[in-house]
Amino acid sequence: MTVRPDQIPPARPPLPSGHLVVCGDDALAEAIADELRDAYRTDVHLLQDPPDDRAFGGAGVRRAAALALVYDDDQTNVHAALRARRLNPDLRLVIRLYNRKLGDYLQELLDPPVGADGAGAEAYTTVLSDADTATPALVAAAVTGTTKVISAAGVLLRAAERAPVAVGPQPEPALCTLALLPVPGREAEGPRLLPDEQEAAEAADVGRRTVVLEAVAPAEAERVAPSWRPARMGLPLRSLLSRRLGWTVAALVGAVGVLALVSSLVVGESPLHSAYLSILDLFGINDPALGEGPGRQVLQLLSGLVGLLLLPVLVAAALEALGTFRTATTLRRPPRGITGHVVLLGLGKIGTRVLNGLHDLGIPVVCVEADPAARGVAVARRLHVPTVIGDVTDDEVMAATRARHAQALLAVTSDDSTNLEAVLGARAQNPSLRAVLRIRDDAFATAVYRTLRDRHPFGQTRSRSVSKLAASSFAGAMMGRQIIGAIGVERRVLVLASVEVAGHPEFEDRTVAEAFRPGSWRVVALNLATGEKDLVWAPHPGYVLQAGDGVVLAATRQGLGDLLGRRREPQP
Repeated sequence: MTVRPDQIPPARPPLPSGHLVVCGDDALAEAIADELRDAYRTDVHLLQDPPDDRAFGGAGVRRAAALALVYDDDQTNVHAALRARRLNPDLRLVIRLYNRKLGDYLQELLDPPVGADGAGAEAYTTVLSDADTATPALVAAAVTGTTKVISAAGVLLRAAERAPVAVGPQPEPALCTLALLPVPGREAEGPRLLPDEQEAAEAADVGRRTVVLEAVAPAEAERVAPSWRPARMGLPLRSLLSRRLGWTVAALVGAVGVLALVSSLVVGESPLHSAYLSILDLFGINDPALGEGPGRQVLQLLSGLVGLLLLPVLVAAALEALGTFRTATTLRRPPRGITGHVVLLGLGKIGTRVLNGLHDLGIPVVCVEADPAARGVAVARRLHVPTVIGDVTDDEVMAATRARHAQALLAVTSDDSTNLEAVLGARAQNPSLRAVLRIRDDAFATAVYRTLRDRHPFGQTRSRSVSKLAASSFAGAMMGRQIIGAIGVERRVLVLASVEVAGHPEFEDRTVAEAFRPGSWRVVALNLATGEKDLVWAPHPGYVLQAGDGVVLAATRQGLGDLLGRRREPQP
């Protein structure tokens, strides 16, 4: 498969000399600072104070090479970006914004104009969202086995998990092997990222599953359907009538049928005419059966009695249907017959993006949110997604989501303890439930994972940190690397980055096979210097990279940092 190079933004120019500044007051800011120190070995100043001129002066923003503004409030980040651009016109800005449209406008406003000769300032603005960056990994963790199409900067890629295949039909070849998942029973060892060819070939012998990168043609992407067992939804009548009321109506209908049959036998009329008379008697609009036989008179009295019983049933059905229609204009309740769905706990910033991602894949979802004014509640109402307003740790609320019949649960509230408590409560109802928790602390996540694995061996448990998943993209943007996308493999992250060959001795005049560093990076696509209009995916191992080429790398965070640290400036 080939993709036009204009579908990937070009690699950014190398980072000029100067320190980096990260401004933020939450876990994302700390994760970005750690990423820059550990993976890229750069001088980082973490500013957790309000971003005013005094704070910027103390952080040396006037002399900085790059500035990341990752406060949780969009307005704070926009105000700080405008102030920072005035202080340092050549500053590389990386801004965290949840509002996508505002981000597009701000990026256009802050980027310097380019002259007619193509020259312009090297400063540029990158707007990212931690929610958008982390959502694919969270969705993939919940929907294990689902074919996942990722659209990043116009590139259609698919990160798929494959089981070892020793005999029988072989799957379609992949672009490359991204990771080897742990051997069953040895999950504590973690995945092996970017293995060499021998390791990948030996994976099937020891029963290791693999994560591979696949290219998807645009026409094929429209045909890709998630391999998810569809939810079984109840009939519309079940949404209008409760089970008890439905059985009552059925019994009354049966009684009317019996009366019509007996009337036909006693009076000697046709069954259709007898049914008509019975219904008239039922509603009390027929004439008294004076002068007729005793059988007809008894049947008329019985029909009137059934009619008296029918009246409260009709009133109850009308009231229940009215309540159902009123609920339809606000929030849907989970259908009584739904099975095989995903239970999503929390509709904040992260939960809203995850809800959109699951809905786009066509996966049935039931949401739970404690705050009826949360931003995701309006999205759930617009998408007609069943939602329960209540405490996610309440057993009755969890029972209302039909977690007992769900396939997976995603706990993405902002509180780690709440997520854990909710998962434990759901596991009590469904021990085999696939659970994904949002947990910030790595040590806590490891302890939770091992305990749940031992206690519920048949239930898959995954934990993800939104800050860790997003930190790679933010740090890469600060370092001048164009991060195309991030792929979560358990609690580790692989990034896809666009890099120029010039200035990298690891690439220049080396073959694609020689440029491969197991565990660090590998070339997955080429943008040739020969004027080719398309990217070449899965390039030939013997192709010699030239200074004018561009490459798309699959790299670990540490590998990309090492590659950047050893970069040399090309000679003019």
